[in-house]
Parts: sequence; structure tokens; C-alpha cells
Amino acid sequence: MALLGACFFVGVVAYFTYRLLSGYLYTWYQMKAIPEIGTSFPIIGHALMLRANSGDFFNQVIDFTTEFRKLPLVKLWVGPVPSLLLFHAETVETVLNNPVHMDKAYLYDFLHPWLGTGLLTSTGQKWRQRRKMLTPTFHFSILNDFLEVMNEQAEVLVQKLQEEVRKGHINCFNHITLCALDIICETAMGKKIYAQSDCESEYVQSVYKMSDIISRRQRMPWLWPDFAYSMFGESREHSKRLRILHNFTSNVIYERAENMSHVESDSESDQGPRRRKAFLDMLLKSTDEDGNGLSHQDIREEVDTFMFRGHDTTAAAMNWAVHLLGSHPEVQRKVQQELRDVFGESDRPVNTDDLKKLKYLECVIKESLRLFPSVPFFARTICEDCVIKGFKVPRGANAVIIPYALHRDQRYFPEPEEFRPDRFLPENSAGRPPYAYIPFSAGLRNCIGQRFAMMEEKVVLAYIFRNFNIEACQRREDLRPMAELILRPEKGILIKLERRKTSM
Repeated sequence: MALLGACFFVGVVAYFTYRLLSGYLYTWYQMKAIPEIGTSFPIIGHALMLRANSGDFFNQVIDFTTEFRKLPLVKLWVGPVPSLLLFHAETVETVLNNPVHMDKAYLYDFLHPWLGTGLLTSTGQKWRQRRKMLTPTFHFSILNDFLEVMNEQAEVLVQKLQEEVRKGHINCFNHITLCALDIICETAMGKKIYAQSDCESEYVQSVYKMSDIISRRQRMPWLWPDFAYSMFGESREHSKRLRILHNFTSNVIYERAENMSHVESDSESDQGPRRRKAFLDMLLKSTDEDGNGLSHQDIREEVDTFMFRGHDTTAAAMNWAVHLLGSHPEVQRKVQQELRDVFGESDRPVNTDDLKKLKYLECVIKESLRLFPSVPFFARTICEDCVIKGFKVPRGANAVIIPYALHRDQRYFPEPEEFRPDRFLPENSAGRPPYAYIPFSAGLRNCIGQRFAMMEEKVVLAYIFRNFNIEACQRREDLRPMAELILRPEKGILIKLERRKTSM
């Protein structure tokens, strides 16, 4: 029996090894004609040449796109997985506009322990059903209810920055990030965590730590297998942070569900002022086409997803915008003039009519996202054999879209490294291909929260520049962007603050 069992085990191993190698060799042969970056090795591909430091890795990838700019696509093997680097509007559209290629790439699997298969990571029918169910929760009328929270937290941010005015230069990155975290916590979960006052909270630290852990694992193919990660990776720290994050979210869901009767009141009652609605409240009441509600796990997946994607991305975008405005005083003056035209000398909160009038500020935000897209690259799985620009691409390959390089295409953005918000005035945007600028992705899987993000960025930046003049203390080349799960500067955003002489 022992011999029979051993033979069976060897046979199973041999079978799966054969399947793996034959699939690898087939893919390698099919993609042989596609230009390749440097020399790859069997199975491990280019893994040994990829730099471990996230800043070095990002610069390396961008150097690849610069070197191969004239080619329609280029191939990179990350371990045994082939990846096509796409950074031209034509090739990007081929993938993102095709409903067949909607599955996220393998690297997103490392987000599953944290985010499950929520809207960001799910595929197929589950994604379609969930997207249809969640889209109404981002209607303008519902987003407007969140404006009060954004105003309140932006005011807290201004108070924090006022304490820094006399300290010379400061790093504003954490200040703005904590403000964004407070906003998303209250709007997504209906829970105040006071991150701007308690940046050392266990939950806040775990959000940041988990992002770092996942991004490091994604760059190291030898740690992709769970058994290797448990032996040589950060699995213990990963488990600790995961427990903190899930416990926090689960407790909030339970408390919110228990008090649902109070949440549903849309007007003031005899018991006091109405309770603010949160994204979580809508999830608790959401039903599918068959009238079935979401399970506790389903709700946690979506809340965790919006907690993750809803604060880091907007925080990064606002920080890059602050740096760029601080580096271009003439643009900053135009923004402040628009703010003065809209708000006069008042210090009143931002309302929905104001948001519509802040058109130049919107151009600034869009140009900031062009130069520094919050998500510097993202990936899809090619779900059926196809042809991209004359090259055969087999099913199972990854398509890695690189907005940072895409947004620097001189055909659509002349002198691409220059900061020119006027590029996004209506008359200057006419005729530009829709897939030449995709800071919120594009196609069917575009970012469901982009209206929320734009609203938040306008509110927070309006508060900052109504109250302060800002001078950047870094040159562009000093910023050293790092490609983690979002694009962040290695040493933060250093600025000098000056209180506006005009009272706002």
C-alpha cells in the first residue's frame, strides 16, 4: 500500500509538472515574436533583473516604456507569467474596451485575504451583478450627502496645517492622507476614527502596513506560493494586520446593522437630528435581482475595498496637486482667484453649486492625475486568444496598463512633462482619444468612485488654498515616485505654508 501511495503521489506531481511546463512552453512559443525586455530565463523570466525597492522598480519600468516607446507593445516575464506592457491609447483600448478581458491579473489574488472578491477583485458574473447593485449608491444625490463630512474633515485639516505654519517646511503627505482616511471612514462606514487626531491608532497603522506587505509580495515571484510565503515571507505580520482590519470592519457592520432603524430616518425626529447615511447603510439594504440581500462577508468585502481604494488614491492625488501648485505660483494664483470669485471673503463650507463652478481647479486636478496617476499601473488577464497590433497574444497572458507612461504620449500631450492645466479646458480636450487619459481606468471596469474622488479633491484643495499660500520645497526630480499599490513620493511632499493675508 505504501508503494502504491508513493507511486500515486509521484504520478500526480509528474502530471501537474507536465501541465505546467507544457502550458509554459506553449505560451512562450506563441509570444516569441513579441519584442522582449532584455534576456529572460526559463520559469523565472525577468524576475532576477527586477529591482526590489519600490522606487527603483518604478523607475525601471518607466525606463522600459521610454526605451520601447516606438514599439506598440513589449513583453516582460514575471516568473512564469508573461506580461505585456501597454502604454499607447490604441493598445490600451484593445484590452479595456473588450468585455472578454475583464478579469484582473493574478497579482490581484494577493489582495483576496484582505478584500475578498469585492468589486475591485471579483470577476465574471459576480462582478457584473455586484457592479449593477452598487452603481446606484454613487448617484449624485447620494454623493451630495457626503459633502458635509468632506467639509468638516477639510476644516480639521486646515486647523492642523495652521499649527505648522511657523515650523518652516513641513511634510504634508501624512496630514492630507489622514484627512482622506477620516473622510472615507465616515462616508463608507459611518464611523469616526479621528485619524487626524490619532494617527497612531491600530487600525490606521494596519491599513498602511497591509498595503506595503502586499506590494512587496507582488514583486517577488518566489514568495507567490503560500507555503513559501509562510516560511520566508511576512505571513505572520500579514495575519496580524488582517485580523485587526477584519475585526474592525466586522464590528462596525454589526453595530450599524443593529441600529439600522435609527439610520433609516431621513429627517429630524423627536429623538434628535437625523443620523448621517453611510455607504454601509446602503449595502445593508441592497438586494439583487432576486431580492436577496448581501451576506455579512459580501458587505465586508465591499467596505474593505472602498476603505482601501477610497482614501489612498485620493490622498495621493491631492498631495501631488499640492506639490505642483506649490511649484507653479502662477497656476496657484489662478486657482486662488477662482476660489475668490466663488467664495468671496467668506469662510463658508463648499456646496454642490460651488463644485460646478470650480472648473479651473478641476483642470488642475486632471493635469495632476495625468502627471502622477494615483494607480501607476494595473493589470488584466487576456481571457481568450487575440491579436494586438499584429501580434498573437495567447489566453492567460497578462496585460499591464501603465497610465504614467500612457499620459506622456506626445501625440496627445505635447511637452508631456510640463504642468499645464489648460490642456483639460473643453476646447483643448476635443478630439483627444478617450483611452489616452485613464486616471480612473476605462471601459466597463472604470472606477465606480471617480465622482466621489473628484468631489473630495475639490473640497479639500479648496480649503487648503483658500487659507494658505504654498511653496514647494522639492524639485520634480527630488520626489522619486514609488510604485506600491498607489504612486507615492519616497520622502513625502515638503512644502512651506503661509497664511493668506486675506481672511477667508
